[in-house]
Amino acid sequence: MRGLLLAVLALSVFGCASVKKVESGTNRLGERFTISIEGAWNQLDFPGVKPAQVWTMEGVTVDEFLIFNGIRDGEVMNSKSGNGKQQDFVFRKSMPTEEIVSLFEGVLSRDNAVFKLIKIEPYPFGGKKGFRFEYERIRKTDNVQLRGVGFGAVDGGDLFALLYHAPRLTFFPRHQARVEAIAATAVIR
Repeated sequence: MRGLLLAVLALSVFGCASVKKVESGTNRLGERFTISIEGAWNQLDFPGVKPAQVWTMEGVTVDEFLIFNGIRDGEVMNSKSGNGKQQDFVFRKSMPTEEIVSLFEGVLSRDNAVFKLIKIEPYPFGGKKGFRFEYERIRKTDNVQLRGVGFGAVDGGDLFALLYHAPRLTFFPRHQARVEAIAATAVIR
């Protein structure tokens, strides 16, 4: 954990990464997607995070709030790997919910993390017919057991989703209600 924190710190010192405070209130995440937040969120921008936006309350080694804003049909869901040996996960607008959640599983386990889907259910998201899922993940780098929740919907052939995960014993329960409240404010236009 300490090594990853030092790497992020080094990236930000050398200009490859940036951290900016996300203002409370309604945040426009693109032309068609908004969410409302309260609290001290920070947006991280460093190589390898696209197409997701990465937000955190406690720090990137502790919790991650991943925002997928309007992923188009045929777009790769993960950052491109430089070595070409890892599989890319591509969104298709015709995918059923279970396959979309499997895409997220692939993205979240590219680093050889262990992913376990706990629950998936229909759930209104962004004013559209969507889905909600819960998962567990064990990070390969430090064996930390994470708990997560995700929300998503496909509209006009584009995928919109929010995923949050943090260590399951302290940090996830601390912020789960806040994340659920953010998901309830999502609007897809």
